[in-house]
Amino acid sequence: MIELILNDEHLSGALAEALKVCRHRLFVATANVKDLHLPDGAGGARSIVEAFAEISDRGVEIRLLHSGIPSGPLLERLKRGMPAGLTMRRCPRVHAKAVIADGVWMYLGSANLTGAGLGAKGPHRRNFEAGIVTDDTSLIDPVADMLAGVFEGAECGECGRKANCPAPLEEPEL
Repeated sequence: MIELILNDEHLSGALAEALKVCRHRLFVATANVKDLHLPDGAGGARSIVEAFAEISDRGVEIRLLHSGIPSGPLLERLKRGMPAGLTMRRCPRVHAKAVIADGVWMYLGSANLTGAGLGAKGPHRRNFEAGIVTDDTSLIDPVADMLAGVFEGAECGECGRKANCPAPLEEPEL
């Protein structure tokens, strides 16, 4: 299965699905990461940190690889309670946007983990985004392997941007 995801479908068709189907490991790669607010189904919204805490409580390990410094509101929320299963790593060279659930489901596309990227800010405040959702492991495995290598530091030794990365794979200071 390969499905096209456009614009506001990113939130309901990609991220919401990944959070629902994931049972063991969720891997998220994004250039920018902010305190994204997801619809809660009751007309309100909840922070992505709350969603991560919920799946972490189910035993899901969450790896978040990003390039930019997390937004202030996200860092403040994490200071109040970092989900037990969440590990964040920052590498300034990350530009890929992917969500991989259990190695068997993947979103790959242009949307960052932000309200504008995923369409959570509303139809007139979202970015124009495109991506795919797939369960084809011949597509998932190479992406998962590449991102895991970055997350685990395999690329740091030969990185051409060491001067811009004084703390390789830094974790957020909370």
